[in-house]
Amino acid sequence: MKLIIQIPCFNEGGTLAIALNALPRHVEGFDSVEWLIIDDGSLDDTVEVAKKNGVDHIISHKTNKGLAYAFMTGIDACLKRGADVIVNTDADNQYNADDIPKLVAPILAQQAEFVVGERPIQAIEHFSPLKKSLQKLGSWVVRTASKTNIPDAPSGFRAINRETAQKLIVFSDYTYTLETIIQAGQKNISITSVPVRVNEDLRPSRLVKSTFSYIKRSIITIIRIFVIYRPFRFFGTIGLTLFSIGFLIGLRFLFKYFTGDGAGNIQSLILASILLGMGFQTILIAFVADLLSANRKLLEDLRFKTAQLHNREPQFFDRKNNDVEKDKL
Repeated sequence: MKLIIQIPCFNEGGTLAIALNALPRHVEGFDSVEWLIIDDGSLDDTVEVAKKNGVDHIISHKTNKGLAYAFMTGIDACLKRGADVIVNTDADNQYNADDIPKLVAPILAQQAEFVVGERPIQAIEHFSPLKKSLQKLGSWVVRTASKTNIPDAPSGFRAINRETAQKLIVFSDYTYTLETIIQAGQKNISITSVPVRVNEDLRPSRLVKSTFSYIKRSIITIIRIFVIYRPFRFFGTIGLTLFSIGFLIGLRFLFKYFTGDGAGNIQSLILASILLGMGFQTILIAFVADLLSANRKLLEDLRFKTAQLHNREPQFFDRKNNDVEKDKL
């Protein structure tokens, strides 16, 4: 059994050494534990720090492609290197690495295929009240869309087994945390969470550049989640609402018309017609989107089966030859 701990990095030279020094080299239940760094176009000494601190594998993007892309790059690299279980953590040492055995325990016991570390959100002092509220909102959206019960969906501290890693694909270019949990729920992947500890804050969050930006991108991410994974419910709710409002306005016009008070209410008739048309068209879009969603699921199943048939490839980097694999995209 091989465990690979992956860390997406972008200009993490100041904190990476601290995070790496906390990582385990031996975890009960595994024959080997390896470390993998995804250098997402860093402009500082991230790669040099990784090499000095004994990282086994380094994957480098030529340019910064974002956290979600870096996460999937790491997943693909771990699979190629024969990982049976993959742990994802952050380069800012946010998560307590001593909890990694606790994180992988449900997978080793075959109780779950996907495990998310649940942070003590309310007790984290450097989280603002607004961020705590948005964390709750994001987790609620994920529970609604995925029909899972993960209390801390935005947590990036997670463990997944090989088969689950082969099934995951991220469409968002902002963050992978919410989307991967929703996919787990839709693909009937057994998922659970375990309480984990966090460390002292070493730097501001890279995802939260400003409160307005965080709110805007969180809302966009939430809407995209529903459009991609619950398209019939999303468009159907909008269409039914528009159609119902138009229908009620139309009934109001007819009532006034037949009671002799219809003169001067032609605007209501026009509005009712527009809303009924918009509602009907949106409901049709809901059916089309649902068919597209079914087709997407078939393609994802095909991708998973192809990944299963693909042989494990040899390692591209080791500390002996000091070579770094470059992203060719």
